[in-house]
Parts: sequence; structure tokens; C-alpha cells
Amino acid sequence: MIIYNDDNRLKISFKLNNELIQKQVKPRQLLSDFLRFDCGMTGTHVGCEHGICGACTILFNNEPVRSCLMLAPQIDNSEITTIEGISENSSYDDLREAFKKYHALQCGYCTPGFITTIVYLLEKKQFLKEEEIREKLSGNICRCTGYTGIVKAVEEVFLNRFKKSKND
Repeated sequence: MIIYNDDNRLKISFKLNNELIQKQVKPRQLLSDFLRFDCGMTGTHVGCEHGICGACTILFNNEPVRSCLMLAPQIDNSEITTIEGISENSSYDDLREAFKKYHALQCGYCTPGFITTIVYLLEKKQFLKEEEIREKLSGNICRCTGYTGIVKAVEEVFLNRFKKSKND
């Protein structure tokens, strides 16, 4: 239940990277700004502010969403996972290693959005082929890498985790 205080702020309660948080938010504050400035989750990058680039992608109740398209009060009674929460999880070490191996990042600005989307795909425990990986990641824009390294890294993780061959 959202309650207003004297400052016209709303009290919200939510889980952020598995930690229960209670904060006050401005009714029209963007979720991306709230996460970065009020919660210190600076890995949530803001690129286009129109939901196109994917740099601000987070997991909202285990679904990838663009945090620049949501208002902070919308996360009341929900679960949020940011890149910081993912980076603390050792079950994604293989993904980090594959990104290093294939040089899947350059400037790194888009990387949190890509990783968050990839984690969502991995959690579905469904094998994806190269063309499916490209399609699923098409909502994330990278201006540096050309995507080849990213796709190779993700493909390797899927192959290793789900023990499929490239030709299956």
C-alpha cells in the first residue's frame, strides 16, 4: 500500500537484490534515476531515456524491463534485480568468463543491460541457437563491439549449460 508523507513523497517497500528496502520516492521519479541516485545502483545505465537502447535493463519480478520507462512507485511490493545483484551471484561466473574470452565488451556502458537480459534467458533453462540469441538480444544496443563477441560468449554459455551441439 502506497502512503504519501508531508513532502508529497510515497513510501514504498520492495526487495532490491534480495534485500528488503523501504524508501520514499517522488511520484513521478523514473525508476532508473531512483535506482542510481537513491539506491546507489549505478550499474543501471541510462542511455536513451526512451526504452530503445537497453542500457537500463533490470529484472522486475524476474522479467527484464527498461527502468527508464517505469516510475519508481511502480516497484512497491516487487522484486528488483540489478547488475549489482547479478555480479554477486557466482552461478554466473561462466558468463563473466565467456565475456572476457570473446572480448564481448569494450566501453562497457551497454554491458549491464546485456548481462541482465542474458541472465533472464539463462534462467528460462531453454537452449537457444545463435540466431535465437541474436533475436533475443536485439533490444540491447552496443555501439562498440559489433555484437559478434557478445553472441559467441552467450552461445558458449548456452552450449555448456545445456550440453547441446551447435548443429542441434
